[in-house]
Amino acid sequence: MKHCMLQGRPLLQYANKGEYTMTGILILAHGSRARETEKTLEQVVELVRAQMPGHILQIAYMEFGETNIAAGLSTLMEQGCSEVVVAPYFLFEGIHIREDIPREINAFCSEHPGVTVKIGKTLGADSRLADILTDRIRESL
Repeated sequence: MKHCMLQGRPLLQYANKGEYTMTGILILAHGSRARETEKTLEQVVELVRAQMPGHILQIAYMEFGETNIAAGLSTLMEQGCSEVVVAPYFLFEGIHIREDIPREINAFCSEHPGVTVKIGKTLGADSRLADILTDRIRESL
């Protein structure tokens, strides 16, 4: 498979002569009944977008948001993406990550056999998160 690079990042992957795939990124958060929380995620995604120019990013929510997983994947497909990386904006690998999200993705893929979806890792235990938590604690002392 050949790769088309933009600023050192693969955007288009050529599977066969004349055929290519475009990869989209679905940033998936849990969601909240408090709609104003969506602004926080939008701000984070804009920061990510600034670090990943040329990539197609879409937000989706596991629960409560207007854009659920299927809608987010559909939007990426409408933009020409046939491969999607789901980036979970979750701290832990709980039941949503292990069961619910894969079930929803599998259901979507069974109805859209032309798309390939990979699920990335959660934010997890990362020293960068510990730094932020330490800052927040110190701000409160």
